Amino acid sequence: MQSINPATNSLIKTYEPLTEPELEARLALAQRAFGDWKRQPFDVRATMMRKAAALLRERSRALAELMTAEMGKPIAGGLGEVNKCAWVCEYYAEEAEGFLRDEGIDTDARRSFVASRPLGPVLAVMPWNFPFWQVFRFAAPALMAGNVGLLKHASNVPGCALAIEAIFLDAGFPPGVFTTLLVGSDRVEGLIADRRVVAVTLTGSTPAGKAVAAAAGAALKKSVLELGGSDPYVLLADADLEQAVPLCVFARLLNSGQSCIAAKRFIVVESIREEFEERFVAAMAAAVWGDPMNEDTFVGPMARTELRDELHQQVVQSVERGATLLLGGQIPAQVGAYYPPTVLTDVRPGMPAYDEELFGPVAAIITVADEAEAMRVANDTIFGLGAALFTRDVERGQRLAVEHLDAGCCFVNDFVHSDPRLPFGGIKDSGYGRELSHHGIEEFVNRKTVYVK
Repeated sequence: MQSINPATNSLIKTYEPLTEPELEARLALAQRAFGDWKRQPFDVRATMMRKAAALLRERSRALAELMTAEMGKPIAGGLGEVNKCAWVCEYYAEEAEGFLRDEGIDTDARRSFVASRPLGPVLAVMPWNFPFWQVFRFAAPALMAGNVGLLKHASNVPGCALAIEAIFLDAGFPPGVFTTLLVGSDRVEGLIADRRVVAVTLTGSTPAGKAVAAAAGAALKKSVLELGGSDPYVLLADADLEQAVPLCVFARLLNSGQSCIAAKRFIVVESIREEFEERFVAAMAAAVWGDPMNEDTFVGPMARTELRDELHQQVVQSVERGATLLLGGQIPAQVGAYYPPTVLTDVRPGMPAYDEELFGPVAAIITVADEAEAMRVANDTIFGLGAALFTRDVERGQRLAVEHLDAGCCFVNDFVHSDPRLPFGGIKDSGYGRELSHHGIEEFVNRKTVYVK
């Protein structure tokens, strides 16, 4: 298991995967830890969770540099990610007890209510693109609910995985309450089948989600899946382009374009196409890309060279099928997994830029005649994670978001983003279940009916 710096293609460190006896020992420890952890009162759990938040802030620079080294995240984005992890820890430390308070229901019983109780060890299969945030948005609610966490992180960020475990241990969480498992993806199915693992959550690709869902279904275990996305950003004829374009560029290039909820398809009404393209291309061209350790860099290298090469092939094939290249589209002659901000227009069905997820700094512009066609094209995808719409008529935008956009997260006049206070997740091939808010903490609890005559 190797950690390789994508900016230099140099080896950082090699890690040995857990042996079967080592894995067995960690699973046994997690099971034992759950027996005590589930009995701890909320205020005890909250004290430790607030300490974890404080440690994240204290170590933010070192943790951000670790992300930059292992997966190429621009350092400014890494610092922001660590602080967001601290926020989600503090949020659930404050809110978990209220979210899981007994819910009284009037029946003919002396008393009837719903109690929420933890399930046990939950396996989290996490990706490399937000190597801290994806983990903490699972771990904070799961641990505050009284579950224990087992982390199978992406194989290219083992240093991040071990650093997260260290945060929880140093914050006072007992050994086994949060455990990193350095194993390959070939051992996930066996982990899901293990009777000590009671549920599984995955953030990753749609194929990975299908494999995990199949394994969880075979074992009759709860699963939550947050998968890929090809988010449409709809710009209606009355969109305020001065406000919208910077948000669109930010949403396309955030995390070097490697985000499930990044803006990917820009659906533009014909009457504003020319102005949008002029503004958008200029702003994309102005984005600073290069060395991820530079504080001003917004677009760093992609996480792995093969991912960069796959993205480039999607661009090449789209151009071969009739798309017009307005910016970028060439692999730079330098060391590292770099790809420049790229813009394609005249994108139509049958092109990778229309039909597939572009997981990197490539924008696809699709022109439509009117609002009705814009809604049809926005929904013409196998994905349904996020969607954004820009219009000066806020009431119209809200109506379209509620009634017409097929996605789990719909934003009007802003870019799609996650927030601990709001549920996060998708529909269609973007998965099922929700993370964050009270919906997220309720995913991995037993909603137990209690009836007292």
